[in-house]
Amino acid sequence: MKKSGCEDEACFNINSKPLLLVLSGPSGAGKDAVLSRMKELKIPLDFIVTATTRPLRSEEKDGIDYHFISKDSFKKMIETEELLEWANVYGNWYGIPKKPVKQALDKGRDVILKVDIQGADTIKKILPQAVSIFLAPPSMQELTSRLRRRNTESEKDLALRLQTANEEMKRMHSFDYIVINQQHKIDCVVADIRAIIAAEKLRLISREYNL
Repeated sequence: MKKSGCEDEACFNINSKPLLLVLSGPSGAGKDAVLSRMKELKIPLDFIVTATTRPLRSEEKDGIDYHFISKDSFKKMIETEELLEWANVYGNWYGIPKKPVKQALDKGRDVILKVDIQGADTIKKILPQAVSIFLAPPSMQELTSRLRRRNTESEKDLALRLQTANEEMKRMHSFDYIVINQQHKIDCVVADIRAIIAAEKLRLISREYNL
């Protein structure tokens, strides 16, 4: 009997070039939770760890959640061009190490980066083939509730994050895709991102990343 679907020998991926996915969105949208769930499900992506100068939180692990480094070390990484992009966010520096991104893409592996809105803009300018995904809360009210439950910022800092989030939400239409992170439906978010990956794999476009 002839096999159907992707078990058929005629079913193959013409566009074999790897994907560079950029996940962004306002603080509190759930980017870390989504990436954590994707890792749990063993989705075949290289999850690049961001370097930051901000202090490590009690529930975080160095090298897994972030590479926590000093401001001097971060400055040296900028000077030696070790970062793909970097930005100052709420008084702390964040940057994507260039080397692991290049290594993964050179080996044909799909990569996902978590960056802030300005970081996403920078990456799209230098690597326009990257696929940008805006992770949005269902409402600003829900975003406020999430940030309050997180309880990691003072009232002053919380007000700043919400003000920034309002501005960032206006930028969502500059992204390739928008995914809404509904409360308690993180697997739906993951399913949406997997659908984006599947759709991008079928597009007949050139993907060349000059890093």
